[in-house]
Amino acid sequence: MLGLEEVRRHTSGRGSQLVFLKAPGSDVEIEICKFDDSGPVMVGPDLTHLAFEVDDIEEFAKRTAAKGYPLSDGPHPNGRGGAIAFIDAPEGYEIELIQRGADR
Repeated sequence: MLGLEEVRRHTSGRGSQLVFLKAPGSDVEIEICKFDDSGPVMVGPDLTHLAFEVDDIEEFAKRTAAKGYPLSDGPHPNGRGGAIAFIDAPEGYEIELIQRGADR
């Protein structure tokens, strides 16, 4: 949905399933780790969502809605020529989408 590319995937020495992702044209990687032995993930009160920058929220919303993930909130103009919106991840967490304005 977010256009991230899988760079690599492997199992760590302690048994964690690791997946490394990056956005096209970027060298920055995001690591997602799954370790069943640690039990259910408990999100603390200060972590409410992840945020990703998108080029065009309206276009992104059309693509995700076609795949069964419509916007759950927004888009809301931010007053600087950009906008924000949210989609709900399958696990129930919010993902914020940020479209920067021309005056970044």
